[in-house]
Amino acid sequence: MYRKILLPIDLTEPEMTDRAISVAQALAKAFDSEMRVVNVQSLLPISFLDYVPENFNVQVRHGLEKEIAAIAAKFDCAPERVSTTLLFGPVYQKVLAEAEDWGADLIVLCSHRPGMDRFLIGSNATTIVNHAQCSVLVVRGLVS
Repeated sequence: MYRKILLPIDLTEPEMTDRAISVAQALAKAFDSEMRVVNVQSLLPISFLDYVPENFNVQVRHGLEKEIAAIAAKFDCAPERVSTTLLFGPVYQKVLAEAEDWGADLIVLCSHRPGMDRFLIGSNATTIVNHAQCSVLVVRGLVS
């Protein structure tokens, strides 16, 4: 049913990420799916460039890629069935583009239970659900 499952993760929310990983892994195992773990980071404002070391972006990218690879290595499936990618830019735009480019059948993502701030400004999860070309499964996190 699902051949390719895209799993966007938030490295700053390990508890919520663990919940989404568990769900995605169970689905991937049930359907013998490929999985792609993706993390999207915001771009550093240009005004900050004078204040960070010259190789800062390389160091950050390398550290994040190692962290994502460590998460993917824990999956209970053949390593060739799991890929990782690190993207930079607006979260919802990058997740939607990756899902389309990779041909994902399903996006499994985690989201906080909506508070008043989410009702007023929306969230990445809402935008992804509304605009994805494939199915989206939202795994709810704990009440914040």
